[in-house]
Amino acid sequence: MKGRAGNESPRKEVTEQVSRRDLKAVPFITYLSDLMKTQLLSDDLVAGVDIQCQEKGSCPAACHLCRQVGRDSPSPMPALLEVSRSVPLYSLIQDNFTKEAFKSAAMSSYWCAGKGDVIDNWCRCDLSAFGSDGLPNCSPLQQPVLRLSPHLEPSSTVVALEWVDVEPLIGYKVADYIIQHKRIEDPSEAEIYTGEVLSLVDDLFSGLGSSCVVPGRKSGEHPHSIIYSLIFKCLEPDSLYKFTLYALDSRGSRSEASYVTVRTSCPIVDDSRAEEIADRVYNLYNGYTSGKEQQTAYNTLMEISPPTLYRVQHHYNSHYEKFGDFVWRSEDELGPRKAHLILRRVDRISLLCRSLLRSGYIQSRTESMTYVMCRSEDMRLASSTWHSSLHETRLTCVEKILSVQRNIYGKSKLR
Repeated sequence: MKGRAGNESPRKEVTEQVSRRDLKAVPFITYLSDLMKTQLLSDDLVAGVDIQCQEKGSCPAACHLCRQVGRDSPSPMPALLEVSRSVPLYSLIQDNFTKEAFKSAAMSSYWCAGKGDVIDNWCRCDLSAFGSDGLPNCSPLQQPVLRLSPHLEPSSTVVALEWVDVEPLIGYKVADYIIQHKRIEDPSEAEIYTGEVLSLVDDLFSGLGSSCVVPGRKSGEHPHSIIYSLIFKCLEPDSLYKFTLYALDSRGSRSEASYVTVRTSCPIVDDSRAEEIADRVYNLYNGYTSGKEQQTAYNTLMEISPPTLYRVQHHYNSHYEKFGDFVWRSEDELGPRKAHLILRRVDRISLLCRSLLRSGYIQSRTESMTYVMCRSEDMRLASSTWHSSLHETRLTCVEKILSVQRNIYGKSKLR
């Protein structure tokens, strides 16, 4: 206890104590000012707290609350209390042992679901943190969200997909992503056929997988974020596909799967050629048709693709319907059986594409897009499948150009 100066009287000390008792409250601005003076005079500032008072404007002259009756001077300008920096709670604890225990508990709660310890940048699970499959689950594996790439609209044969890497800064290690894709004839049918299953690391980055699937990797918009991409180049036009993705971590755990269902656009049609074939078929049907001409017309119509055949029928009816509808003329010239074999081929075309193929004019356009293709520089051993992170895979990535064809549909001839 500090002593009192010799010339201080006990009466003065009692007076000060009474004054302190009488002081019930002080204005907030006065409290802040006194607090700042105290901190400026003291070398032992409170850790983690930095108070700054700034003028943030004054009250307008028209405001009656800013002036008191009988006074011309306005009230003190409003002050704002701001936190200029923040620190973890455990850093405010002075005792080292308690601080370390608090830090360990906080990191375990945030990164390891409170069921393990943070070691460097991964989670060491407790003995009780195991799921029904026998795998550790103290750091739950997040679900990757598969999506269509915004840089490439699906075409008749090409679909581009991407997803953000789900490996956190601390926790589990994503060892691989598994991609499955399949063509669906009927969305309501039971999923019996599983489709083609590809490993991003062992199949695609290694170059051992399909040449029709191109993998890529790039940095995301946020720091430490990574975006993986896949381009499927050999798909069937006018077809419904389901793409499924899930992650595997270095402990063997598997995430929940996400999927995207997309229909490829209508097949590319050479409309000029379809119109020429319609003229040729009309000339074969016009007048007396010999057996050779009938066979020529039959072979011609069976060799072209179903969308081109549908377009031939459109042009024939547009120009020569006064000589008879295409279906009726085909049955009359070739017979019902051959005509049925020809016409049933257009049944494979979806209702959407049929409506587009009835457009006044169709033109083809070729677009060029830049994409990234990556290949692994080293082969991963089978024994290390569940012991390494996908981030540790060294990749060589190059930019390439992909040409994509599209149909442009219009009511009138396009320029």
